[in-house]
Amino acid sequence: MEKELHEQYEYARRRIKQKKRLYYHFVLFVLGSLLLFVAHKFLDSTVVTDWYLWIITIWLFLFILHFIKIFITDRFMNKDWEREQIDRLVTLQKKKMEQLQTQITNDELKQ
Repeated sequence: MEKELHEQYEYARRRIKQKKRLYYHFVLFVLGSLLLFVAHKFLDSTVVTDWYLWIITIWLFLFILHFIKIFITDRFMNKDWEREQIDRLVTLQKKKMEQLQTQITNDELKQ
């Protein structure tokens, strides 16, 4: 029981740490985007392209990937999911082993 409680605590601690990093990433993204926008306006570069929009777009794409990892992928594929998959595969292997064992014994009886 204590082991399960400790695992739950560790899982909760990891999730909070992941969410904290995501929020930090979001704040950094907003401040960085503002800084890039202001730098573009004040530098008044002779280049006509909006280079800062490309940087912000790439950064936004990375943030969206981070968000998907935290709130979609990690939410459904957590330790419980992993444990269920392992248990399912182990039972399948046991079932196959039993089938092979019965097949071997049947073959031995026939001979």
